[in-house]
Order: sequence, then C-alpha cells, then structure tokens
Amino acid sequence: MKLQERKPSGREKDQAAIERLAELREKLHSEEVSSARKAAFNLSWMQEDGLDILVEALFGSFSRTTKQAAGYGLRSMNGRMRKLAEEVLTKGLTHSNRISKEVCAKSLLLLKQGPSAKKTAFRPKRGGGRPRRPGIREFRGKGGPRNEFSSRNRRGNR
Repeated sequence: MKLQERKPSGREKDQAAIERLAELREKLHSEEVSSARKAAFNLSWMQEDGLDILVEALFGSFSRTTKQAAGYGLRSMNGRMRKLAEEVLTKGLTHSNRISKEVCAKSLLLLKQGPSAKKTAFRPKRGGGRPRRPGIREFRGKGGPRNEFSSRNRRGNR
C-alpha cells in the first residue's frame, strides 16, 4: 500500500528530521510486526510529530498489525506525552472501527497495569533433594555414633 505524503507540521527542525519521520511512518505500516513495533517505539520518543503519526495509524483505514503497533507506540510514550496518549486511547474506545476499539482497550489495560515482573530462570532450591556427598559416619560397637558428622564438614572450632 502506498502512503500519502505527510505534510510537515512545522515543528521539525531540519530536513533530516522530516526524512526520519517519513522513514518511521513507512516502517510503521509494514506487515512485519517486529519492524512495525520498533518504528512505533521510536515514534513514541518524537513528541507531537510521533503522536500525530501514531494517531493517524490507529484511526486510519490500515491493517490490524499497523493499529496494534500504533497502540504499542502510544502506550510507550513518556513524559508529558503520556497523558495525551492516554486521552487518545480513551477516545478510541468509542471509535467506529472494531479493530481500533480493541487495540485501544488492550493498550489502556496494559498501560494501567504497568510493567510486569520479569520471570527468573529456573534454579533448583538449595538443600532440597539428595545431598551430593553424604558425610562419613563412624559407628562403634554398642555406643552408637560418637560424632554426628565428619570432621571435614565441621565449621567453627579450628
């Protein structure tokens, strides 16, 4: 799908910024989810211009992948733009497009939950199970064991 040329908002400082925004906008509309999400994340750092592009992608007639990436970009907004992004997502709950509604609802839910705790790798618990090397026990005739544990495993008195 060929995108229409975006009019510069006047906030861009130079030609490189305009080119960068056009490149990210093109990547946002990619069918590859990974590159679309990366572009959306990069747009989330670009203040008003990024917000404009993400809102256009969310409410325009684009694919589900593009809308989901735009939702990701909106909930990744930082600073003063976070409140504006939240307002946009709330406004999207009443949008006529079903996919846009779903994306807005999911993004708001994730935005309210905050970052999830990272899962740690599986580590076996210490002390559980069979000991690696059992202590050597000394048994004497009728008296029973004199020392409970081997002298090598004992700490303290040296």
